[in-house]
Amino acid sequence: MLQFGLRAHDFGKLPPEQLADALAVYKPATIQLALAKALAETPSKTGTLSPGYARRIKKIFDQRNISIAVLGCYINPVHPDPDLRDKALRRFEEHLRLCRDFGCAMVGTETGSCNPDCSYHPDTASETTFNTLCDSIERLLKTAESYGSIVAVEAVAGKHTIDSIEKMKRLLDTFDSPNLQVIYDPVNLIPKTGLTEPQDVFFQKAFNEFGDRIVAVHAKDFVMQNGFKKDGLPAGTGQLDYTALFKLLIEHKPYIDVLLENSIPEKLTETFAFLDKILLSLT
Repeated sequence: MLQFGLRAHDFGKLPPEQLADALAVYKPATIQLALAKALAETPSKTGTLSPGYARRIKKIFDQRNISIAVLGCYINPVHPDPDLRDKALRRFEEHLRLCRDFGCAMVGTETGSCNPDCSYHPDTASETTFNTLCDSIERLLKTAESYGSIVAVEAVAGKHTIDSIEKMKRLLDTFDSPNLQVIYDPVNLIPKTGLTEPQDVFFQKAFNEFGDRIVAVHAKDFVMQNGFKKDGLPAGTGQLDYTALFKLLIEHKPYIDVLLENSIPEKLTETFAFLDKILLSLT
């Protein structure tokens, strides 16, 4: 009832065939492929990608029964330098134009920060920054709507422009476009100081607000240490309630791509066994 996949660059930056072989060992249904992070041969300058290159990469993964679910192009859409922001947006637009040639419908990004490296900055929470993000999203949607592709955005609590369920809902309400969708990462949305409600209630709140706009899920884990969230852990090694999460996904998003983040290749067999056990208990 769910499709488990991997984040390709967790396996390092490799030539396409070598990367595909490394991933195929674990038989993922799908992957998230960030070209610049995962593929050693990716043309790096904007304007150097081509449909032919995209079809070549698609064929390599097709031969190993792996689909590309999300084309990653993680930029800072509110970068403080307008010229660098424009450069990043042009790169994202290039991905939007070509993602169908990769056999993929969507291009994913987080929503950035007033710091160039997307780290915490107090001004990121301002109305001015939200408006800058909206300007960037509006520009990207013009390309996405022209090419039948999807801008998929991901929230990060306490750090990025979209840092909560409420702000994600506000962004989606600002652009009533089917070409703007959500990559749902429940760990990313948990505040730094943790939750004040049970996890199943927190998950349900997200689904109530934008469940119909979720197109992919990121799976990792977290623990609370000394009152603060420590995240970036492999799925199944922390405190995330995967039973409650999978119940919602099966009910509302059957067969959605659940893409593992921060996985350790040497322990992936154990991780998949953990996820399969929970899935089996619910089906």
